[in-house]
Amino acid sequence: MTGPRIGLPEPMLLVAELIGAFAIAAARRIAGWASRPDRPRLTDRQRDCVLWAARGKSDWEISRILGISPDTVSTHVKEARDRYDAHKRSSLILCALFDGLISFADIFRWREKA
Repeated sequence: MTGPRIGLPEPMLLVAELIGAFAIAAARRIAGWASRPDRPRLTDRQRDCVLWAARGKSDWEISRILGISPDTVSTHVKEARDRYDAHKRSSLILCALFDGLISFADIFRWREKA
């Protein structure tokens, strides 16, 4: 429950952001805005970095997980953002979700295994 003095629980912020993104995408379709004719293609390593970013990991944490330097992670994420023309990491994650590059199951299932 939310209200003037009761904020949205933090775990629900991502859900609210995603609902908003879906609403914007629907509004664009209704308005007749053309969608991208071809989706951007990411390398496997770029996809891995985007997935771990979606799981809330920092560049440093992703670098430890993937065995690469933090600068390399930053480069992969930046190149993925450039390919999607996304200005923020959260926008990149939403684009990857919309295109089916990653799924909610990919993001949240790894926690169950730990």
